[in-house]
Amino acid sequence: MYTDKVMDHFTNPRNVGEIKDASGIGEVGNAKCGDIMRIYLDIENDIIKDVKFKTFGCGAAIATSSMVTEMVKGKTLDEALKISNQAVAEALDGLPPAKMHCSNLAADALHEAIKDYIQKRGK
Repeated sequence: MYTDKVMDHFTNPRNVGEIKDASGIGEVGNAKCGDIMRIYLDIENDIIKDVKFKTFGCGAAIATSSMVTEMVKGKTLDEALKISNQAVAEALDGLPPAKMHCSNLAADALHEAIKDYIQKRGK
């Protein structure tokens, strides 16, 4: 059973799309469930000014992608790197145990996008 927040972010996902010339892009996938997430970041002065996502997957994967974008907008890179898989699930008031792996993908995609940004900048 999904929480109301999960259903809201699944049926009305926030920040869907791509950012042209993104500062950082992170993509992760899980072959077991078929979920693939891509997170795009627009970063200025180490602050996430904008974030978008594209996700192919189940309702929980879409909901966690949507939630993680809401959680990081306006945050510093250090703050965003502290967002954990568990924090995403808690922000959605929980996920069914069989869907917890989907929250792992959202945080992982975010962290990969930040890593991509840092590598591009040569830090």
